Amino acid sequence: MTASLPNPAEIVPLIEDAVTAPSMHNAQPWKFLYRPASGLIELYGDPGRAMPRADPDHRALHLGCAAALFNLRVSAASAGWGTDVRLLPDPDDPWLLAAADLRAPGPTDRDLGSLHPAVRRRHTSRFPFAEEEIPPALLDGLRAAALLEGCRLAVPDAWHTDTVLGLVHDSEHREEMDPAMTAETMAWTHAGAPEGQTRPDGIPVDAFGPKHAGRGGVVRDFGRSRRVPGRGWATFEENPHIVLLGTSGDGPEDWLRAGQALQRVLLQATADGLVTSMTSQPLEWPALRWTVRDPGSAMTHVQMVIRLGYGPQGPVTPRRPVAEMLDIR
Repeated sequence: MTASLPNPAEIVPLIEDAVTAPSMHNAQPWKFLYRPASGLIELYGDPGRAMPRADPDHRALHLGCAAALFNLRVSAASAGWGTDVRLLPDPDDPWLLAAADLRAPGPTDRDLGSLHPAVRRRHTSRFPFAEEEIPPALLDGLRAAALLEGCRLAVPDAWHTDTVLGLVHDSEHREEMDPAMTAETMAWTHAGAPEGQTRPDGIPVDAFGPKHAGRGGVVRDFGRSRRVPGRGWATFEENPHIVLLGTSGDGPEDWLRAGQALQRVLLQATADGLVTSMTSQPLEWPALRWTVRDPGSAMTHVQMVIRLGYGPQGPVTPRRPVAEMLDIR
């Protein structure tokens, strides 16, 4: 088996797929280490790309890294490999988030491989979606996708959706009143014209989407605290379709499971012809986060609010060169 393990050049496309995953403010807070002798890929969190104000416990960092881990699993499956993943394999190194052993593929890996075409097609869309219902069968499929990764996906009813919308807007106002959080957000957003932007991370101005006319949707407005020349206004859907991804626990391993479930849901939604965006704003404030969940639900901790619908694809956001994120030893 050792002789047939992939060489370093064969690992590069897997990492290129992995790092297309979403992360908070597109900070890309991950590092990978490949050990050719054993076929082991290690995933590390990068504390230099953390958000001390908005994400002090690194929950969102774990989610982003785990989403990249899921992409890695999908890419490996598409290339003819299976992955045996261990979460938090070294208690003495909390930044070593996961280790993936490459092996011969099995039935579940082939199922993962079917999601591979969606990896490069999935982009966050901060544009208005159509006022169109999502078929129940598609929502059931997204619930099943979350369950496969040990998480739950809840589809809130009208009153709960309205509550979450209110919490999103409450969190926006809280951020505006917090200079440290506002500065942190602005540090990861690009203010200039798209043609003049060369940063390989963060949120470029063409991914902001339009300003919200009226109450707005469940979309984080990265241009809210700064003037963006030429940015227009738009009316977002009056009744947005949202789902809540959650877990029963709320520690690092739960976050790593949730990040993989998040990416599986996003890829399945993309494969089904849906477009998506995410918001974590109300989850960044302890006083608000507990009120996002449905008190009648078995889901104890909401990890992400996901908006679903039919509409324009979001633009491709920049990614750092793989050479900056992959080490081979």
